Amino acid sequence: MRVILPALLLTLSPMTAIAQAVAADGAWQRLESPVRTELRGLSVVSKQIAWASGAQGTVLRTTDGEHWQQIPVPGAEKLDFRAIRAFSDQIAWIMSAGPGEQSRIFVTQDGGTHWEPRFINTDPNGFWNAITASADGRFTVFGDPDANGLQFWQTDTNGQHLQRLNTPPALRPLPAEGAFAASGTCLFQLNPQSLWAVTGGAERARIAYSHDGGLQWQIRDLPLAAGAASRGAFSVSFRDTQHGIVAGGDYKEIHYDSPNIAVTQDGGNSWQSIRALPAGFLSVVTHVPGTNNTVVAGGLTGSGVSHDGGIHWRQLSTSPVNTIAFADVRHGWAIGPKGLLMRYQGAPLDVQTDNK
Repeated sequence: MRVILPALLLTLSPMTAIAQAVAADGAWQRLESPVRTELRGLSVVSKQIAWASGAQGTVLRTTDGEHWQQIPVPGAEKLDFRAIRAFSDQIAWIMSAGPGEQSRIFVTQDGGTHWEPRFINTDPNGFWNAITASADGRFTVFGDPDANGLQFWQTDTNGQHLQRLNTPPALRPLPAEGAFAASGTCLFQLNPQSLWAVTGGAERARIAYSHDGGLQWQIRDLPLAAGAASRGAFSVSFRDTQHGIVAGGDYKEIHYDSPNIAVTQDGGNSWQSIRALPAGFLSVVTHVPGTNNTVVAGGLTGSGVSHDGGIHWRQLSTSPVNTIAFADVRHGWAIGPKGLLMRYQGAPLDVQTDNK
Protein backbone atom coordinates (compact mmCIF):
# COMPACT_ATOMS: atom_id res chain seq x y z
CA MET A 1 0.00 0.00 0.00
CA ARG A 2 1.21 3.47 -0.76
CA VAL A 3 0.89 4.32 2.92
CA ILE A 4 4.33 3.08 4.02
CA LEU A 5 4.40 2.42 7.73
CA PRO A 6 6.47 5.07 9.51
CA ALA A 7 9.20 4.52 12.03
CA LEU A 8 8.16 3.74 15.59
CA LEU A 9 6.24 6.53 17.31
CA LEU A 10 7.15 6.82 20.99
CA THR A 11 7.07 9.53 23.60
CA LEU A 12 10.56 8.45 24.68
CA SER A 13 13.38 8.49 22.18
CA PRO A 14 13.26 5.24 20.15
CA MET A 15 16.60 3.89 21.36
CA THR A 16 15.83 4.69 25.02
CA ALA A 17 12.42 3.05 24.86
CA ILE A 18 13.77 -0.06 23.13
CA ALA A 19 16.64 -0.40 25.59
CA GLN A 20 14.26 -0.17 28.55
CA ALA A 21 11.87 -2.69 27.03
CA VAL A 22 14.61 -5.21 26.26
CA ALA A 23 16.10 -4.89 29.73
CA ALA A 24 12.69 -5.73 31.22
CA ASP A 25 11.85 -8.72 29.01
CA GLY A 26 13.31 -12.19 29.28
CA ALA A 27 11.87 -13.76 26.12
CA TRP A 28 14.23 -11.96 23.75
CA GLN A 29 17.95 -11.21 23.80
CA ARG A 30 19.09 -7.98 22.18
CA LEU A 31 21.89 -8.59 19.64
CA GLU A 32 24.46 -6.14 18.36
CA SER A 33 23.26 -4.58 15.11
CA PRO A 34 25.50 -3.18 12.37
CA VAL A 35 22.81 -0.67 11.30
CA ARG A 36 20.37 1.85 12.77
CA THR A 37 17.90 1.80 9.90
CA GLU A 38 14.36 0.46 10.14
CA LEU A 39 14.33 -3.31 9.64
CA ARG A 40 11.22 -4.90 8.13
CA GLY A 41 11.90 -8.10 6.19
CA LEU A 42 12.97 -11.35 7.88
CA SER A 43 13.57 -14.83 6.46
CA VAL A 44 14.74 -17.71 8.65
CA VAL A 45 16.51 -20.64 6.97
CA SER A 46 17.71 -22.65 9.97
CA LYS A 47 18.64 -22.28 13.63
CA GLN A 48 21.85 -20.56 12.52
CA ILE A 49 21.01 -18.87 9.21
CA ALA A 50 18.67 -15.90 8.80
CA TRP A 51 18.44 -12.82 6.59
CA ALA A 52 16.90 -9.42 7.29
CA SER A 53 16.19 -6.34 5.19
CA GLY A 54 15.00 -2.78 5.56
CA ALA A 55 15.25 0.87 4.64
CA GLN A 56 18.09 2.49 2.66
CA GLY A 57 18.84 -0.71 0.77
CA THR A 58 19.70 -2.61 3.94
CA VAL A 59 20.34 -6.36 3.86
CA LEU A 60 21.76 -8.32 6.81
CA ARG A 61 22.67 -11.98 7.30
CA THR A 62 23.69 -14.22 10.17
CA THR A 63 25.29 -17.64 9.73
CA ASP A 64 25.75 -18.43 13.43
CA GLY A 65 22.45 -17.13 14.79
CA GLU A 66 24.10 -14.34 16.77
CA HIS A 67 26.40 -12.16 14.70
CA TRP A 68 24.88 -10.19 11.83
CA GLN A 69 26.75 -8.83 8.84
CA GLN A 70 25.59 -6.04 6.54
CA ILE A 71 25.59 -7.00 2.85
CA PRO A 72 25.66 -4.16 0.31
CA VAL A 73 23.27 -4.14 -2.65
CA PRO A 74 24.89 -1.81 -5.22
CA GLY A 75 22.57 0.87 -6.55
CA ALA A 76 19.83 0.13 -4.01
CA GLU A 77 20.74 2.70 -1.37
CA LYS A 78 17.42 4.55 -1.79
CA LEU A 79 15.21 1.47 -1.88
CA ASP A 80 13.11 0.17 1.00
CA PHE A 81 13.47 -3.62 1.20
CA ARG A 82 10.23 -4.68 2.88
CA ALA A 83 10.36 -8.41 2.13
CA ILE A 84 13.04 -11.08 1.80
CA ARG A 85 12.91 -14.80 1.03
CA ALA A 86 16.09 -16.79 1.69
CA PHE A 87 16.82 -20.45 0.94
CA SER A 88 20.37 -20.89 2.26
CA ASP A 89 23.30 -18.78 3.39
CA GLN A 90 23.95 -18.16 -0.31
CA ILE A 91 20.57 -17.77 -2.04
CA ALA A 92 18.08 -14.99 -1.28
CA TRP A 93 15.47 -12.84 -3.00
CA ILE A 94 14.72 -9.32 -1.77
CA MET A 95 11.80 -7.07 -2.71
CA SER A 96 11.59 -3.31 -2.32
CA ALA A 97 8.23 -1.59 -1.91
CA GLY A 98 7.32 1.74 -3.43
CA PRO A 99 5.51 3.39 -6.32
CA GLY A 100 6.41 2.34 -9.83
CA GLU A 101 10.07 1.46 -10.35
CA GLN A 102 10.80 1.68 -6.64
CA SER A 103 9.20 -1.77 -6.47
CA ARG A 104 12.02 -4.12 -7.48
CA ILE A 105 13.26 -7.66 -6.90
CA PHE A 106 16.94 -8.62 -6.59
CA VAL A 107 18.45 -12.11 -6.39
CA THR A 108 21.77 -13.35 -5.03
CA GLN A 109 23.16 -16.87 -5.39
CA ASP A 110 26.54 -16.27 -3.75
CA GLY A 111 25.72 -14.87 -0.33
CA GLY A 112 25.38 -11.28 -1.50
CA THR A 113 28.71 -10.95 -3.32
CA HIS A 114 26.71 -10.30 -6.47
CA TRP A 115 23.08 -9.20 -6.87
CA GLU A 116 21.01 -9.57 -10.02
CA PRO A 117 18.22 -7.00 -10.55
CA ARG A 118 15.61 -9.57 -11.58
CA PHE A 119 12.33 -7.61 -11.89
CA ILE A 120 11.22 -3.96 -11.93
CA ASN A 121 7.63 -2.74 -11.68
CA THR A 122 7.28 -0.71 -14.88
CA ASP A 123 3.73 0.48 -14.07
CA PRO A 124 4.12 4.03 -12.67
CA ASN A 125 0.93 3.48 -10.66
CA GLY A 126 1.94 0.01 -9.46
CA PHE A 127 3.04 -0.88 -5.94
CA TRP A 128 4.38 -4.24 -4.73
CA ASN A 129 3.80 -5.28 -1.11
CA ALA A 130 5.02 -8.84 -0.62
CA ILE A 131 6.68 -11.83 -2.22
CA THR A 132 6.50 -15.53 -1.41
CA ALA A 133 7.85 -18.75 -2.88
CA SER A 134 6.46 -22.25 -3.31
CA ALA A 135 8.23 -25.59 -3.24
CA ASP A 136 7.98 -25.92 -7.03
CA GLY A 137 10.11 -22.80 -7.55
CA ARG A 138 7.37 -20.31 -8.40
CA PHE A 139 7.40 -16.86 -6.83
CA THR A 140 4.22 -14.88 -6.26
CA VAL A 141 4.11 -11.10 -5.80
CA PHE A 142 1.16 -9.27 -4.23
CA GLY A 143 0.51 -5.72 -5.39
CA ASP A 144 -1.96 -2.93 -4.69
CA PRO A 145 -5.07 -2.92 -6.87
CA ASP A 146 -5.70 -1.03 -10.05
CA ALA A 147 -9.15 -0.44 -11.50
CA ASN A 148 -9.47 -4.15 -12.32
CA GLY A 149 -8.65 -5.52 -8.89
CA LEU A 150 -5.99 -6.72 -6.50
CA GLN A 151 -2.79 -7.58 -8.35
CA PHE A 152 -1.01 -10.93 -8.17
CA TRP A 153 2.09 -11.61 -10.24
CA GLN A 154 3.80 -14.98 -10.65
CA THR A 155 6.98 -16.41 -12.14
CA ASP A 156 7.54 -19.75 -13.82
CA THR A 157 9.17 -22.61 -11.91
CA ASN A 158 12.61 -21.23 -12.70
CA GLY A 159 11.87 -17.91 -11.04
CA GLN A 160 11.81 -16.13 -14.38
CA HIS A 161 9.29 -14.28 -16.58
CA LEU A 162 7.13 -12.52 -14.00
CA GLN A 163 3.58 -12.13 -15.33
CA ARG A 164 0.40 -10.77 -13.83
CA LEU A 165 -2.26 -13.38 -13.14
CA ASN A 166 -5.76 -12.86 -14.49
CA THR A 167 -7.91 -10.74 -12.19
CA PRO A 168 -11.33 -12.33 -11.58
CA PRO A 169 -14.33 -10.22 -10.50
CA ALA A 170 -13.92 -11.48 -6.92
CA LEU A 171 -10.77 -9.37 -6.58
CA ARG A 172 -12.49 -6.07 -7.40
CA PRO A 173 -11.22 -3.62 -4.75
CA LEU A 174 -13.11 -1.54 -2.23
CA PRO A 175 -12.52 2.22 -2.29
CA ALA A 176 -9.07 2.98 -0.80
CA GLU A 177 -8.29 -0.73 -0.34
CA GLY A 178 -4.72 -1.98 -0.53
CA ALA A 179 -2.17 -4.10 1.29
CA PHE A 180 0.23 -2.90 3.97
CA ALA A 181 3.87 -3.08 2.89
CA ALA A 182 4.86 -3.90 6.44
CA SER A 183 7.16 -6.92 6.46
CA GLY A 184 6.00 -8.95 3.51
CA THR A 185 3.66 -11.11 5.60
CA CYS A 186 0.41 -9.82 4.10
CA LEU A 187 0.87 -12.69 1.61
CA PHE A 188 1.21 -16.33 2.68
CA GLN A 189 1.79 -19.46 0.62
CA LEU A 190 1.38 -22.86 2.24
CA ASN A 191 2.03 -24.99 -0.86
CA PRO A 192 2.09 -24.46 -4.64
CA GLN A 193 -1.72 -24.32 -4.72
CA SER A 194 -2.75 -22.47 -1.54
CA LEU A 195 -2.34 -18.68 -1.29
CA TRP A 196 -3.82 -16.11 1.09
CA ALA A 197 -3.49 -12.31 1.03
CA VAL A 198 -4.91 -9.70 3.43
CA THR A 199 -5.87 -6.08 2.92
CA GLY A 200 -6.68 -2.87 4.79
CA GLY A 201 -7.18 0.84 4.43
CA ALA A 202 -10.84 0.49 3.43
CA GLU A 203 -14.23 0.28 5.13
CA ARG A 204 -13.61 -3.43 5.75
CA ALA A 205 -10.51 -5.56 6.22
CA ARG A 206 -10.53 -8.54 3.86
CA ILE A 207 -8.73 -11.74 2.91
CA ALA A 208 -8.39 -13.17 -0.59
CA TYR A 209 -7.51 -16.83 -1.07
CA SER A 210 -6.84 -19.28 -3.87
CA HIS A 211 -6.55 -23.06 -3.80
CA ASP A 212 -5.44 -23.53 -7.39
CA GLY A 213 -2.21 -21.57 -7.45
CA GLY A 214 -3.79 -18.18 -8.11
CA LEU A 215 -6.08 -18.91 -11.06
CA GLN A 216 -9.33 -18.51 -9.13
CA TRP A 217 -9.93 -16.47 -5.99
CA GLN A 218 -12.47 -15.99 -3.25
CA ILE A 219 -12.59 -13.06 -0.83
CA ARG A 220 -14.04 -12.68 2.67
CA ASP A 221 -14.41 -9.90 5.24
CA LEU A 222 -12.30 -10.05 8.40
CA PRO A 223 -13.52 -8.99 11.89
CA LEU A 224 -10.64 -6.57 12.45
CA ALA A 225 -10.32 -2.79 12.80
CA ALA A 226 -11.19 -0.96 9.58
CA GLY A 227 -12.57 2.30 8.28
CA ALA A 228 -9.32 4.29 8.18
CA ALA A 229 -6.20 4.29 6.01
CA SER A 230 -4.08 3.01 8.90
CA ARG A 231 -6.38 0.13 9.90
CA GLY A 232 -6.89 -3.37 8.64
CA ALA A 233 -5.19 -6.75 8.33
CA PHE A 234 -1.39 -6.78 8.20
CA SER A 235 -0.22 -10.39 8.42
CA VAL A 236 -1.53 -13.89 7.68
CA SER A 237 -0.28 -17.41 8.45
CA PHE A 238 -1.77 -20.88 7.95
CA ARG A 239 -0.82 -24.12 9.70
CA ASP A 240 -2.61 -26.22 7.08
CA THR A 241 -5.29 -25.59 4.49
CA GLN A 242 -7.99 -25.20 7.17
CA HIS A 243 -6.40 -23.52 10.20
CA GLY A 244 -5.22 -19.95 9.78
CA ILE A 245 -4.71 -16.69 11.63
CA VAL A 246 -4.56 -12.99 10.73
CA ALA A 247 -3.13 -10.08 12.76
CA GLY A 248 -3.94 -6.41 12.43
CA GLY A 249 -5.05 -3.18 14.04
CA ASP A 250 -4.18 0.47 13.58
CA TYR A 251 -0.53 1.42 13.07
CA LYS A 252 -1.18 5.08 13.91
CA GLU A 253 -3.10 4.31 17.11
CA ILE A 254 -1.09 1.38 18.37
CA HIS A 255 -3.23 0.98 21.51
CA TYR A 256 -6.53 1.17 19.60
CA ASP A 257 -9.05 -0.96 21.52
CA SER A 258 -10.32 -3.57 19.09
CA PRO A 259 -9.78 -7.23 18.19
CA ASN A 260 -6.28 -7.62 16.75
CA ILE A 261 -6.43 -11.31 15.79
CA ALA A 262 -8.83 -13.31 13.62
CA VAL A 263 -8.77 -17.12 13.36
CA THR A 264 -10.35 -19.60 10.96
CA GLN A 265 -10.85 -23.35 11.07
CA ASP A 266 -12.44 -23.74 7.66
CA GLY A 267 -9.78 -22.44 5.28
CA GLY A 268 -10.83 -18.80 5.47
CA ASN A 269 -14.57 -19.02 4.83
CA SER A 270 -15.46 -17.84 8.33
CA TRP A 271 -13.49 -15.98 11.01
CA GLN A 272 -13.57 -15.47 14.77
CA SER A 273 -12.23 -12.23 16.28
CA ILE A 274 -9.85 -12.34 19.27
CA ARG A 275 -8.36 -9.70 21.55
CA ALA A 276 -4.81 -11.02 21.86
CA LEU A 277 -1.91 -10.14 24.12
CA PRO A 278 -0.19 -7.84 23.60
CA ALA A 279 -3.23 -5.64 23.12
CA GLY A 280 -3.17 -3.15 20.27
CA PHE A 281 -1.50 -3.08 16.89
CA LEU A 282 0.08 -6.32 15.63
CA SER A 283 2.06 -6.29 12.38
CA VAL A 284 3.02 -9.98 12.22
CA VAL A 285 1.73 -13.41 13.16
CA THR A 286 3.50 -16.69 12.43
CA HIS A 287 3.16 -20.38 13.19
CA VAL A 288 6.11 -21.93 15.02
CA PRO A 289 7.59 -24.88 13.08
CA GLY A 290 7.52 -28.17 14.98
CA THR A 291 4.34 -27.40 16.92
CA ASN A 292 0.72 -28.22 16.34
CA ASN A 293 -0.93 -25.02 17.48
CA THR A 294 1.67 -22.50 18.62
CA VAL A 295 1.59 -19.06 17.03
CA VAL A 296 3.60 -15.96 17.90
CA ALA A 297 2.48 -12.42 17.10
CA GLY A 298 4.22 -9.08 17.42
CA GLY A 299 4.01 -5.38 16.77
CA LEU A 300 4.73 -2.00 18.26
CA THR A 301 3.16 -3.03 21.57
CA GLY A 302 5.37 -6.11 21.98
CA SER A 303 5.00 -9.82 21.28
CA GLY A 304 2.85 -12.67 22.52
CA VAL A 305 2.31 -16.40 22.15
CA SER A 306 -0.71 -18.67 21.86
CA HIS A 307 -0.58 -22.45 22.26
CA ASP A 308 -4.09 -23.13 20.93
CA GLY A 309 -3.95 -21.58 17.49
CA GLY A 310 -4.69 -18.02 18.55
CA ILE A 311 -7.60 -18.32 21.01
CA HIS A 312 -5.75 -17.68 24.29
CA TRP A 313 -2.62 -15.55 24.64
CA ARG A 314 0.12 -14.60 27.05
CA GLN A 315 2.51 -11.72 26.49
CA LEU A 316 6.15 -12.56 25.80
CA SER A 317 7.64 -9.10 25.70
CA THR A 318 6.94 -5.37 25.62
CA SER A 319 9.79 -4.75 23.17
CA PRO A 320 8.37 -3.12 20.00
CA VAL A 321 9.06 -5.19 16.89
CA ASN A 322 8.15 -5.15 13.20
CA THR A 323 8.30 -8.85 12.42
CA ILE A 324 9.17 -12.25 13.92
CA ALA A 325 10.10 -15.65 12.45
CA PHE A 326 11.18 -19.01 13.88
CA ALA A 327 13.30 -21.90 12.67
CA ASP A 328 11.99 -24.32 15.30
CA VAL A 329 10.68 -24.40 18.87
CA ARG A 330 13.88 -22.91 20.31
CA HIS A 331 15.31 -20.64 17.64
CA GLY A 332 13.70 -17.46 16.37
CA TRP A 333 14.46 -13.81 15.71
CA ALA A 334 12.64 -10.49 15.85
CA ILE A 335 13.59 -7.28 14.08
CA GLY A 336 12.35 -3.73 14.33
CA PRO A 337 12.99 -0.01 14.67
CA LYS A 338 16.45 1.56 14.54
CA GLY A 339 18.18 -1.65 13.49
CA LEU A 340 16.68 -3.74 16.30
CA LEU A 341 17.83 -7.39 16.22
CA MET A 342 16.68 -9.86 18.88
CA ARG A 343 17.06 -13.61 19.35
CA TYR A 344 14.46 -15.71 21.13
CA GLN A 345 15.68 -16.99 24.50
CA GLY A 346 12.44 -18.02 26.18
CA ALA A 347 11.11 -21.47 27.00
CA PRO A 348 10.94 -23.93 24.09
CA LEU A 349 7.66 -23.52 22.21
CA ASP A 350 7.22 -27.26 21.75
CA VAL A 351 4.23 -29.56 21.44
CA GLN A 352 4.39 -30.53 25.12
CA THR A 353 4.12 -26.86 26.04
CA ASP A 354 1.10 -26.61 23.73
CA ASN A 355 -0.76 -29.13 25.84
CA LYS A 356 -0.12 -27.55 29.22
